Amino acid sequence: MSGYRPYQHIERRKSRQIHVGKVAVGGDAPISVQTMTNTLTSDAQATIEQIRRAELAGVDIVRVSCPDEESTAALAEIVREVNVPIVADIHFHYKRAIEAAKAGAACLRINPGNIGSAERVREVVQAAKDYGCSIRIGVNAGSLEKHLLEKYGEPNPEALVESALEHAKILEDHDFREFKISVKASDVFMAVAAYQQLADACDYPLHIGITEAGSKRAGTVKSSIGLGNLLWAGVGDTMRVSLSAAPEEEVLVGWDILKSLGLRHRGVKIISCPSCARQGFNVVETVQTLEDRLAHIKTPLTLSIIGCVVNGPGEALMTDLGVTGGGSGRHMVYSAGKQDHTIAAGDMISHVVELVEERVAAIEAEEARAKQEGATPELPDMASAK
Repeated sequence: MSGYRPYQHIERRKSRQIHVGKVAVGGDAPISVQTMTNTLTSDAQATIEQIRRAELAGVDIVRVSCPDEESTAALAEIVREVNVPIVADIHFHYKRAIEAAKAGAACLRINPGNIGSAERVREVVQAAKDYGCSIRIGVNAGSLEKHLLEKYGEPNPEALVESALEHAKILEDHDFREFKISVKASDVFMAVAAYQQLADACDYPLHIGITEAGSKRAGTVKSSIGLGNLLWAGVGDTMRVSLSAAPEEEVLVGWDILKSLGLRHRGVKIISCPSCARQGFNVVETVQTLEDRLAHIKTPLTLSIIGCVVNGPGEALMTDLGVTGGGSGRHMVYSAGKQDHTIAAGDMISHVVELVEERVAAIEAEEARAKQEGATPELPDMASAK
């Protein structure tokens, strides 16, 4: 693919790098996509099945809640049966954190100041060191410490940042720096301001998110505004879209946000028109069908599906493959921005799927050949700058 145009460039904040299992977070690592299970963690099989669905959607890291001993007991099986690092979500109970570390959690989500005495914090940090766990300091506007609420009168960005830095100092005092920080709020303005302030105040990697964002539609909009704002400004090393929906939906939305900003690429990115009376085929149904039939593709590819010739040719110039609605029941197919051939309406969807799979196979074969030869692959001609 060709390089970015100057107006598409995002300068990412420079942060130190940590690891959540095999996934690097911060530094020059790709921005990772996370989700959280909503099954009972003690039901290992249900949790494993949910994580596997998230894996198919492209998740990098999955968090599971560990509120009781039954949950941490199930964690070892869960970790063993999935292919992504698992973060154990711990609140207050320091023993759960130690149990989770022993069970193979790649990261512990805690607030050190809420774990208890200094000795308990020391034990948790030691467990993280012993078992190779990183830590996420997870500050939330809904659960700020009493002394900060008294100081500021209400949750605000300054209180969130002060809380985060207080927790960070506890870990630093224990000579532990393998951690990332989040300062989440359901209020988009508060969350964005807090992350911006925190980004300036430290160099630790940041886990970004808008907490309790809402339903699938409303939460997607809210998260896109908040996370899009931060990512565009270069802030954020790993992210979770919090939706009242299935975890895999969070993953898909997270990827769509990253793909929209050109920060990561996975699978087929479809550029499609909203459709109107000019459309030569049913664009809405076609796009929905193609999204389903191309969901298995992981290799990045761009595909334009435009109903008529007003914008179709122009969009096709910017995508790897494209279709523009035509007359007499035939539609124009574009390859690398150029008109290639026409296809009958009834055969269009299957034909597009076949073209995508062929193009992906060629890309993957070239990448494999180049890897074997230790060279940079010369990929098939790609029209897209993204």
